[in-house]
Amino acid sequence: MLVLFALLAPQAHAQVRAWLDRDRIEAGETTTLNVAADSAQGGPDYAPLERDFILSGHSSARSARAENGRITVSAQYSVVLQPRREGVITIPSLRIGGQTTPPLTLTVAPMSRVPTKAGDDAFIESEIDDGDPWVQQAVGLKVRLYTAVPLVSGALEQSQPEGATLRKVGQDLQYSQEMGGRRYNVVERRFLVIGERSGRIVLPGARFRGQGVGGFFDDLLGDGRRPLAADAPDRVVQVRAIPANAPQPWLPLTDLRLRYVALPQAVRAGESATVQIEAIADGAVAAQMPELKLASSGAAQVFPAALQADESFTEGRPRTTLSRTFSIVPTRAGALRIDPPRLEWWDVRAGVARTATLPPIELQVTPGTGANANGVPGVGAPADVADATQTGDGRIAIPGIQGRVLPWAATAAAFALLWLFTLLFFLGRHPTHAHKTELPAKSASPRPDLKRALADGDLGDIAETLCASVDPPAADIDALRARIADADQRAALDALQRARWAGADPRTARESLRRAFTRGVRLEKPARAANVPEPLPPLYPPA
Repeated sequence: MLVLFALLAPQAHAQVRAWLDRDRIEAGETTTLNVAADSAQGGPDYAPLERDFILSGHSSARSARAENGRITVSAQYSVVLQPRREGVITIPSLRIGGQTTPPLTLTVAPMSRVPTKAGDDAFIESEIDDGDPWVQQAVGLKVRLYTAVPLVSGALEQSQPEGATLRKVGQDLQYSQEMGGRRYNVVERRFLVIGERSGRIVLPGARFRGQGVGGFFDDLLGDGRRPLAADAPDRVVQVRAIPANAPQPWLPLTDLRLRYVALPQAVRAGESATVQIEAIADGAVAAQMPELKLASSGAAQVFPAALQADESFTEGRPRTTLSRTFSIVPTRAGALRIDPPRLEWWDVRAGVARTATLPPIELQVTPGTGANANGVPGVGAPADVADATQTGDGRIAIPGIQGRVLPWAATAAAFALLWLFTLLFFLGRHPTHAHKTELPAKSASPRPDLKRALADGDLGDIAETLCASVDPPAADIDALRARIADADQRAALDALQRARWAGADPRTARESLRRAFTRGVRLEKPARAANVPEPLPPLYPPA
């Protein structure tokens, strides 16, 4: 098996992928074809594209990543395509290395609009999906910035409207379009607008301020840059209120479809079967969608997996695909029926309430094998492994475990349990004190730098440093003074207190402190109990 995986690994890494940043454009616009390959040798052959497209903007990028202890080099190639004709154009397979890309389809529609400001160096266009949406309906907003000169810098801004939420969707698209005899570079930014209340809502127009590459006179008279500015007009949206007969929870959509992705063909009692359901909502984001559920009954238990959501922006509107997998465990043999999910929604185009549902799940459950013959595994079955039943193919059925197990697997599990019990036994034989470990000594806090405080600190710093320089630290100057044995140091502390609180000369107090504490703080020795002899003779006996 290891040799087989080693042979298949290079083939898996040699796969190529191809995609378009936009698969539907208008005449005069461009789209970008991207080709990605792992461990590719050389770029793709673009010759098959020249019959239907004008090619420009070739680019490539390489990256390396570490995966399972090996370095994998991948490459991505991009080319800008300008269609030579309208209609549905098939992008043929391209050869890259020893692999080929899958064919793609591009739809080129006739030009539907002529911008009113075509001919200017820069202008902005905005397009909204629905001008009279319902409350909480997700509406797509596209903002396009057209520039006829290369940009040096700039910022495109879209202000938040009052009474609605607006958020950016996806990454900006960049392409070019020919209008009015000029070639424009286009930056398309997409937003999602959700009206929070009914009535009239004004969407502020987008604004652009930047600089572009100038002409001859700009180079001659300035720094070669030309200021650019563009403003889009405001748009008015009339939001409709929620109808009285609308289903609750309120879910305004353009379309909603449910389908079974996976259904079991044969089901046994006590064994798990998989059901996968997918919901495709046109006109909503994942946060607006209700949860996909399957109701459990007495004949089966239902265990849902995590919900998977995929959001995209199609035809100017958000589109969300929800997918969820359910594990169904029948508790007994016989007929099984599970009701499908029902999602009620409001058709924003027709203005009527609709319901999306699926046919019920009807299965014939056969008796389980071994310990699962009478129901859910482990329910009513003996708990001793020694009661496992042997089947005809050499496998054994163990209570509490779904399916059948080979004897060598059961033996390995038994040895693992025996090893664990042996380890616990030997650990338990150690005496209690053997497990006790001394706590590490508390790390001593760094001593404060008294010399530095006396040299350049203020009186407050000197007071705090003096209190912290003794062990244990003193609470304040008065507590420190009570522990000091030297009379000059006590006098210096008195001068410090007078300078801080009684208006005395700070310079005199500082000089007194420097003279007294040059060699540190001298504390009184703790008094010994009376009549207690010293345990050792003094190291340096008095003369």
